Amino acid sequence: MKKTLFKNDKYKKTRGGYSRLLNISCEKCREHICNYQKDGPGNLRRLYRDRISNPKISVSGKNLTCSRGHLLGVGIIYDKEKRPAFRLFVDSVTKKIIRSV
Repeated sequence: MKKTLFKNDKYKKTRGGYSRLLNISCEKCREHICNYQKDGPGNLRRLYRDRISNPKISVSGKNLTCSRGHLLGVGIIYDKEKRPAFRLFVDSVTKKIIRSV
C-alpha cells in the first residue's frame, strides 16, 4: 500500500493542525470516489479540490458525480478562503477513516 503524505499548509494550521485521511464512497451504489484529507473537527460539508487524492472519477468538472451518474455535490468557490471545492449534498457520500500503517 502506498503511503500518503498529508499536506501541511496554512489551511491545516488554521484548523488546529489535526488531519485524517478518509475513504469517500457514493451512498447509493457504494462505489469508491476518492481519498480525502479532512482537516480539523466537524462534519464533512465540502471537499476542497486540493485535498482530493486518488480520484476514481473526474474532479475537474462543475459537478461531482459517481460513474453511475449519482449527483454527490456541486462545484463552488468557498468565499472565506477563495478555494475551489465541491459542496456535498446531505447523505450523498459515506466516509471511512483510513488507518495509517
